[in-house]
Amino acid sequence: MFESTGVPGIVSVLAAAPLDSTVVRLVLAAALGLFLGLEREWSEKPAGIRTFSLVSLLGAVFSLLDEPVLLALGGLLVITQGVLIAVQGLREADAGLSLTTSVSMLVAYGVGAMIARGLILEGVAVAVISSLLLVLKRELHTLAWGLTREELRAASEFAILAFVVFPLLPAESTVGVGSMTLTIEPRVVWLMVVTVAGIGLVNYALVTVYGGRGLAITGFFGGLANSTAVVGTVLERVRRQPELATYGVAAILLADAAMALRNLAIAVVFTLPDQPLLEAVVPLGAVVVVALAIAAATADWSASFDLELRSPFTMRSVLGFGAVFLFIVVAGAVAQARFGAGGLYVAAFLSGMVSSGGATTSAVVLYRAGTIDASVATTAVLLATVASISVKAGLSLGLHHRGFRTKVAGWSVALVVTSLLGIALVG
Repeated sequence: MFESTGVPGIVSVLAAAPLDSTVVRLVLAAALGLFLGLEREWSEKPAGIRTFSLVSLLGAVFSLLDEPVLLALGGLLVITQGVLIAVQGLREADAGLSLTTSVSMLVAYGVGAMIARGLILEGVAVAVISSLLLVLKRELHTLAWGLTREELRAASEFAILAFVVFPLLPAESTVGVGSMTLTIEPRVVWLMVVTVAGIGLVNYALVTVYGGRGLAITGFFGGLANSTAVVGTVLERVRRQPELATYGVAAILLADAAMALRNLAIAVVFTLPDQPLLEAVVPLGAVVVVALAIAAATADWSASFDLELRSPFTMRSVLGFGAVFLFIVVAGAVAQARFGAGGLYVAAFLSGMVSSGGATTSAVVLYRAGTIDASVATTAVLLATVASISVKAGLSLGLHHRGFRTKVAGWSVALVVTSLLGIALVG
């Protein structure tokens, strides 16, 4: 069949077929099982792509038959097979990996049942996440074994703030500021705080794992975690090793790109699904592209550059960050209410010098409430981005390395001009 129609032809047929077709669901269930079994096959485990595909297909078939007893019996059979594999692993002193295979088979069975029941997106999501957990085994173990007590506590505190505090906050609340009454969304504001903190935590882990492998990872992901830390580290490194000046310039540009990308993500994601702030995509995307292009042309990417970052997450830092976020949100709302768009722009620029993420949040909250339109919100976000770029360039001017200062200042001006052109475009 492959010879007559070809794989692209089969893919096109499946794409055209409706997902409510039983045959399509069965094929998709088998394909996802095969996808889950790829890593197990590659790792030479007792169960591979054929076993996983059949297990997922079995879950789909039993689910389509709509017999709860039969579905439960199939699950019991998969569990039994998993236990036998685990026992075999115990005999070979390899219990951990065998247990992973056993649990993965049960996940494949569940994925097949989900697909058959019409939970297509959910089933695909489970299969993709599970596959990533299998593929990233080395990275996950390296990260877990390398955690300090402080980092482990930071992860626990983050889980409390994200999954315990967030549901307790009201969806909407009013705040009195003088004679004014402002309506804010505590859950949305807190979700943004948790999101930014989560980005920092995840990228801190990435920098910890991959930090010595090149400037691209350390500069960009470090910039997502804490762009100020990137600049501080780069300045100190260039001060001690002037020959790293070229790489330092690229690192700062990558930090700017990461900061702009983070602001873009906040602006778009937190305005979904009703009225996404799509006006911000082109100007902020242009800043990201220009920064990446300049960085790509100014450094040798084979060079390593260790980035010394502290854990970006502590309970105190996040609560302080949340307070700053709330202050910026309220200040932006007050400035906009009393002085119009001009007041909001000034507040966004000044706030961006401290936290461009906070200024972006303020604009997004006002936009969600319908207080400002898309062009005003986008302009405020771009001004906050300009302020952050300017601060990094200003910090670089204090270094006694003329070539480094000139390059950082020059390329920062290019990014600022790109942002200003974006402001003119949306205005």
